[in-house]
Amino acid sequence: MNISLETIVSLAKRRGFVFQSSEIYGGLNGCWDYGPLGVELLNNIKREWWQSMTFREDIEGIDAAILMHPKVWEASGHVANFTDPMVDCKECKARFRADQLEDAMCGNPAYKGRKAIKCQEEGKFTEPRQFNLMFKTFIGPVEEDAAIVYLRPETAQGIFVNFLNVLNSSRQKIPFGIAQIGKAFRNEINTKNFLFRTREFEQMEMQYFVRPGDDMKWFEYWKEERLKWFIELGLKKEKLRFSPHPEDKLAHYAKAAVDIEYEFPFGWGEIEGIHNRTNFDLTQHTNYSGKALDYFDDEINEKYIPYIIETSAGASRSFMTFLIDAYHEEEVRGEKRVVLRLHQKLAPIKVGIFPLVNRDGMPEIARKITEDLRRDFRVFYDDKGAVGRRYRRQDEVGTPYCITVDSQTLQDQTVTIRERDSMEQIRIDMNKIREFLKEKLD
Repeated sequence: MNISLETIVSLAKRRGFVFQSSEIYGGLNGCWDYGPLGVELLNNIKREWWQSMTFREDIEGIDAAILMHPKVWEASGHVANFTDPMVDCKECKARFRADQLEDAMCGNPAYKGRKAIKCQEEGKFTEPRQFNLMFKTFIGPVEEDAAIVYLRPETAQGIFVNFLNVLNSSRQKIPFGIAQIGKAFRNEINTKNFLFRTREFEQMEMQYFVRPGDDMKWFEYWKEERLKWFIELGLKKEKLRFSPHPEDKLAHYAKAAVDIEYEFPFGWGEIEGIHNRTNFDLTQHTNYSGKALDYFDDEINEKYIPYIIETSAGASRSFMTFLIDAYHEEEVRGEKRVVLRLHQKLAPIKVGIFPLVNRDGMPEIARKITEDLRRDFRVFYDDKGAVGRRYRRQDEVGTPYCITVDSQTLQDQTVTIRERDSMEQIRIDMNKIREFLKEKLD
């Protein structure tokens, strides 16, 4: 089905997934807050990614600091090269990326609906100038050049500078990887498309260190593994594709690169990048730090600087992708039903529990079931409104199962369990609820 991005943004706010940051003050562009359900979905995505990486014996995890020595960003090339061309509109004073004017809209109310590319043709823009995307701050009480540090624009460098620390403490052998989830910050000229391009975001990155000569084998391996991860968590295969980077468009450090793209309402967009970074990063940090970041391979009796295969996904973009892909509208008995068909591992709430009516002991039984299940599952108790409306509310946030306590429960200690996608209902003994849910949700 075709849905608009506005529909997803509306649902996200109404049901407590995502709010505009500092909304009561008019909001801060490019920054978003995750609400009660949003933080659960985001944490579930990160948990699944983390387990898919660190439950392997060849990948270790770290959590590096956001602030790093400024030499790190000189070595990585971010100080010199992490820039976008920027232009200013002389009339509306808005700023645009010079390479993205074709899709940008003029910020002048007098030109509502007019594309910025037209303003460029009429000479309303300044000449392009390079704009570094890193946020700059200062360590210590004095704002001087010697105190400058940066908010990290990516998490990868924290892995590279810890290569020897992890190698020596974990006693790993190549090939092995280092995984990390963490915040990154980019002072984007133009933020757009909800969570797709923001100034503060979270990355899920893994750097896999390999023997030179084996690099393209591992590049192909991780390309397929990462696509499979998205599909196994429910994304539609036909909505995903590989988009290789042409040789003349490769980053300065890359031998090969491919994006996993998803077909969003606004078109195809990257949700993860897989890159063959060669030995560029460890070589650069060796040169700038004076510390040798090489590896002695006792299998071949040779010392070398490892090549690196990177998998880099945005937690925020993944969140947005799973939300869009799960959204469905259908007609049930003459009424529209909105349902999020989220994979049960990602669903923020696993079970909704309802007393059919608020009398005859039904609320007490439903409360007991709720507290009993809370030890194992994220549950939600709801006794407000008709039970059909309660089902719809849980459908809209992706809850896989709902349990209803009714008059028959009082007679034979059975409850109704209703499945989200099929809406099928079965009756089950109260004592078997946990066993049933564990089997289904695990």
